[in-house]
Amino acid sequence: MAGLLARIRAYSRTPQGRRTVESVRRAAADPRKRAQARSLLSRLRGGRRH
Repeated sequence: MAGLLARIRAYSRTPQGRRTVESVRRAAADPRKRAQARSLLSRLRGGRRH
């Protein structure tokens, strides 16, 4: 697991990684995107059955 975290950390320091992080931050600040993410997570966890 530590290897995976180290690779993620290294990626986040690259220019492409910084763009990705900034994009995720913008999406996280958008209330509609947050609601979509919450809905998706609840479905993945089995919170809502369809």
